[in-house]
Amino acid sequence: MTTFLPLLPLMILTGAILVLMMAIAFMRNLALSCGISVIGLLLTLISIIWVNLNLEPSYVTPLLRVDDFGLLFSGIMAVTALFICLLAYSYHQNRGEHQDEFFLLLLLATLGAMVLTISVHFASFVLGLELLGISIYALISYPTKGVFSLEAALKYLILSGISSAFILFGAGLLYAVSGTLSFADFAAGGIPNTGTGQVFVLAGSAMMLAGIGFKLSLVPFHMWTPDVYEGAPAPVAGFLATISKGSVFVALMRFFLAVDGYQYDSIMTGLYWIAGLSMLLGNILALLQSSIKRLLAYSSIAQFGYLMVAFIAISELAGKHLAIEAAVFFLIAYFITTIGAFGVVTIMSDKSEDHDLDSLDAYEGLFWQRPLLAAFMSIMLLSLAGIPLTAGFIGKFYILASGVESQLWPLLVIVVIGSGIGLFYYLRVIYAMTKKAAANTDIEVSAAGGWTMAVVTLVLLVLGVYPGPVIEWVSNMALQLV
Repeated sequence: MTTFLPLLPLMILTGAILVLMMAIAFMRNLALSCGISVIGLLLTLISIIWVNLNLEPSYVTPLLRVDDFGLLFSGIMAVTALFICLLAYSYHQNRGEHQDEFFLLLLLATLGAMVLTISVHFASFVLGLELLGISIYALISYPTKGVFSLEAALKYLILSGISSAFILFGAGLLYAVSGTLSFADFAAGGIPNTGTGQVFVLAGSAMMLAGIGFKLSLVPFHMWTPDVYEGAPAPVAGFLATISKGSVFVALMRFFLAVDGYQYDSIMTGLYWIAGLSMLLGNILALLQSSIKRLLAYSSIAQFGYLMVAFIAISELAGKHLAIEAAVFFLIAYFITTIGAFGVVTIMSDKSEDHDLDSLDAYEGLFWQRPLLAAFMSIMLLSLAGIPLTAGFIGKFYILASGVESQLWPLLVIVVIGSGIGLFYYLRVIYAMTKKAAANTDIEVSAAGGWTMAVVTLVLLVLGVYPGPVIEWVSNMALQLV
């Protein structure tokens, strides 16, 4: 029994999924399904805190390692999923009679994401990835009044399947060289530096990075992102931008640190170009968008380009600790900010039965109709732009500091240029909300959605004004990974 105590959060979340499944089978009630999901996620979060305080980091079979790094992000996944559940409740009330399975799929996808955060073996990595991916396929195409987002779901299905095949084939090449699928054993067994072995390692790593690049929507693997975000329901787009991408990045970071993937110059050169292009193209293409969801999609590409700067900076031994700290804090700030931005889109779309209100025109005059909602959105956009007094500013400062410590000067120039471009299109949305427009009486803010956005905004501002405790926590966790 003691062996499985570290897995208590996963077991509780799995239990909540089973309870929800039985509840849906016997009685369809959206409020009941949402309530079971919220309680299950709260219990999961409490168990994560208990495991972190009472148990030492340990391996649970060779597949999973439950440590502070994994528990931190498992907790973030649980909290983010909790916010999405609360925002999605009023969103789905007006979208047909049978919407209960949305919460079931959401919990399954969250379970897959949590498995990814503690994976130290290719087998568990692929299992978590597929549990997450298959649930997302259904969430993207979730029916609203009989209308399916089939185009977006089909694009994601095909391209995600191809990327998973790349990851599997890359893992196969690494296994052919090392004879193991464990991250730690792969590093301990010695990585060939010459001959055919090195070719296999480089080819396998490149294929895995290409597959993971799709999951993170990094340039040049980003083409699916705006179409899928636009076609998916607003809460699902928020899930894709946060939990889905964040869990894959955590798994990538754990893998690279375990096997010391930074020793290969060719791989690092590729990552260098990917980071730079993601920052530039993500921001430039966002300038052309009149859809809020498409704008946030391109913004997420640019934000992960910034995150890759810290990821690359880990390769420099002198700045390794700061770079890990920067990547973790930036990801936390990104989660809070992005879920808040998509939360506003979700609330705006609550009364729209057949499509989401994500056109820039729909937000004109919002400051005069729903000033609090407009303020929430403005704070989120300013945080994405890295304006002071928000968590986004601290995260962006961390990225710049890690880049300076590791002397990544070309990437830092692109960070500054990209941030300037990003500020323009974020302010463009804020300007549209200040315009005078005809009153839109259809905008109603539910109690669950309003309180959720208030909490997200408060956390964002507190992290921007008083980040000390979180920084200290993240710093101590980063020391364990150095």
